[in-house]
Amino acid sequence: MSFLDPETAVFEAMLEGWARQQRVRCLKPRTIRSRLDLVRRLATASNQYPWQWTAGEVEAFLSQLRSGNRPVQMATLRAHECVLRLFLQYVTDARYQWPEVCMQRFGTAPTMVLHEFNSVRHAVDVESRPGRRALDYDEVQALFDAADGLADQARARGRKGCITAWWDSIALKTVYAFGLRRREAWGLDLPDLRHNPRIHRFRRCGALFVRWGKSSRGSPPKRRTVLLVPEMDWVVEPFEEWIEQIRPLLDTTGHQALFLTERGSRLAPRSLNEAFQRARDSAGLDPELDLHCLRHFISA
Repeated sequence: MSFLDPETAVFEAMLEGWARQQRVRCLKPRTIRSRLDLVRRLATASNQYPWQWTAGEVEAFLSQLRSGNRPVQMATLRAHECVLRLFLQYVTDARYQWPEVCMQRFGTAPTMVLHEFNSVRHAVDVESRPGRRALDYDEVQALFDAADGLADQARARGRKGCITAWWDSIALKTVYAFGLRRREAWGLDLPDLRHNPRIHRFRRCGALFVRWGKSSRGSPPKRRTVLLVPEMDWVVEPFEEWIEQIRPLLDTTGHQALFLTERGSRLAPRSLNEAFQRARDSAGLDPELDLHCLRHFISA
């Protein structure tokens, strides 16, 4: 079979074959799409196809990502290198016959151009920004006071957004008290509330059944039950106030999500980040702090 544009046809076939390989490993569609997009970005930046790539071309592309006004973080750069290495492993594997196809059609074959001398070394376990740290007791208290203050202000004005401000407060407290990740809190439904038979005073707030835990290696989201510890019993009252008094005011017809918008739909995951940012800025805390910092705590 002949093509009017054989280079493009072979490149697209490579990408489709690699996508198929990842789908049978049960990787998430958005993961596959982002990986394909990165390979296309390299092809566009270098103006070359994979069988033409050299170490210098790949290094120039990665170097550009670390330059400019908004350079990518080191962890992001390593992730990009990992994706490109996976793609190159696929197209250089004789079992998929791409080296043979490229040699027959173009007289050259793809090679592994990423190696230990042009890849970021994984020298430490944690590479996040130094400003992202655990919150101490005073910072946590200031954050929650600010969130409660914003809710009180919205309620006093009696304007639209009152329930959203109240949701900000209880959602942040839930993330903190149960040590949840953003997606774990976002995916909570009412049936995920659990009783702790050993601590009856917590009632249905004694535990949460987390169904959207962090997944790995193509596995589905991990599930676990998180118990409320006695030190966090202060969250029971606002938690039940949300469930019994505030949430019923929303249009919850047929919706089981624990946290809802004022229109009765499940909140977007980014809403949790925005709730943290509003309370953080109102409290005057370090702008480097983010929602994930609530999962870590330093006692006074």
